[in-house]
Amino acid sequence: MGKVLVGFALVGALFALGACGKSSKSGDSSTGSAKTYSIKGRYTPSKTTPAWKLDKKKNTKLTWYVNADWLKLNFGEDLVTAQIKKDLNIDVKIVTGDDTKLNTMFASGDLPDLVTLTDFNSSAAKTANKWAQPLTTLADKYDPYFNKVANTETMNWFQLKDGKTYGYPNFSNTTQDYKDNIMPVNTNFIIRKDVLTALGTDAKFDTPENFQATMKLIKQKFPNLLPFGFNPVTTTTGSLGSPLQDWLGVPLETKDGKYYDRDTDSDYLTWISTINKVYRDGNITDDSFADDGPTFDEKVESGKYATMMYDGTSGAVSRFQSFKNANPGSEYVAIDGPQSTKGNKIGLKQTGLSGWMINYVSNTAKDPAKAIQLFTYLMDKQGQILTRYGVEGKTFKYDDKGKIVMLPEITKLQSENPTEYSKKYRLGEFIFFSHDIVNTYAERPTTAVTQMQNWGKGKLKPHFIIENIQPDSGTSEARSYEAVTKNWQTSLISMLRAKNDKEFDKTLSDFKSFRKSNDWSAILKEQNNKMKDNQKRLDLSKDE
Repeated sequence: MGKVLVGFALVGALFALGACGKSSKSGDSSTGSAKTYSIKGRYTPSKTTPAWKLDKKKNTKLTWYVNADWLKLNFGEDLVTAQIKKDLNIDVKIVTGDDTKLNTMFASGDLPDLVTLTDFNSSAAKTANKWAQPLTTLADKYDPYFNKVANTETMNWFQLKDGKTYGYPNFSNTTQDYKDNIMPVNTNFIIRKDVLTALGTDAKFDTPENFQATMKLIKQKFPNLLPFGFNPVTTTTGSLGSPLQDWLGVPLETKDGKYYDRDTDSDYLTWISTINKVYRDGNITDDSFADDGPTFDEKVESGKYATMMYDGTSGAVSRFQSFKNANPGSEYVAIDGPQSTKGNKIGLKQTGLSGWMINYVSNTAKDPAKAIQLFTYLMDKQGQILTRYGVEGKTFKYDDKGKIVMLPEITKLQSENPTEYSKKYRLGEFIFFSHDIVNTYAERPTTAVTQMQNWGKGKLKPHFIIENIQPDSGTSEARSYEAVTKNWQTSLISMLRAKNDKEFDKTLSDFKSFRKSNDWSAILKEQNNKMKDNQKRLDLSKDE
């Protein structure tokens, strides 16, 4: 979902900003950075009380630019933002745009108070020290309570080369979050329950040989079903790329901390070869390689597949629920499925430290004190609950276990008139600082994917070390990387559809040759350097 910025143009604009952009004049407390903006006589910052509860200044107006032109939010017109407006005595003008608008904004030096980017690797994010304010500086001067709600591992992860952190993301899951299982798995090997029951003890998918044999058996017993399905592969490698690699526990790095070539891992390729044999047996249709998203979704909702390697189960509740409601006893359930031929432990991916949206306070913020207060408010538990569940008594209540339960009239409106529900409440939409921890505050309803999520507990593995290691956009390495990625997608499909082992091996060999002739060594150098940087940031948290 992150959008790649126009690298070179923006870098130049950012450096120009340092020389000719707007800046606050020394001693002017009406606008500017933490070096000059004063709150003397307004409130006394506290380490134990968030500053928004101490600051009584009213009618503060902030402008917030979000680099996501699809976002539609009008501040103060719904329950969530109206409550933020009331609690902080602020009004926020939300402006959205695309990369072109962002570049123009930086080039002019006319920055808003707050900026939200959607790409950790963008030039703007990497040069935030040129246009944004260090969060710890803002916190120390205006709101020390921020340091209590900000996660240390996340702050270290976003630290720039000057040792300061300028942006804070949403959905930044830490090592502890993985240990606590606060996020559900999103990848499952699933099978229709009626098929599983009919197969009985013959339902064996663990080894390549058993997998191929069981697919043949499914075809015999259920001739009207497609034995095996997977996410669309028309433009990506779908669930048969990195999700399958994670499933098989393919290493993320070599023993000496270097980039590990996961695509050519022998364990992974053994299973790709096995799936190719299933295709040759006639138990994967040609349509599976041509179906787009909507077509695949329709087949899932109608239960066409006996088994699936499915990536994105948490976002497919409605489809699985529809099939379960219409076909009781035939619903999809998660099982262990394929196993590593090397004995590797499964290690599934979820959102990592980088999160998604990254939020900044600009150097020209009119009221940096209010800005950091807004950060603290939204990051704290109260703000997390507000943006996800609303206001107690108006949209939810607490049960006798202390868990949040949505009021029946709210869930009814959501079901019967989702447009009105969204417009009136905006629950789960003001997500700039959202975190998965908020899901633990409520009783999770039992749905068609609950069993799949329960199956996945303990099967997630942080992928921090390989986050954002692709070459920087605009570089020759980035262009080569894009070419290699596209070639791998088409090569993988050709391997899965190969007519024989010879054709399979030739396609793989051709892919390796293509990589070599497209600066693969330079790409590896970039990735290894970025992995070193990632490790340095991770080591910062180990030392604290």
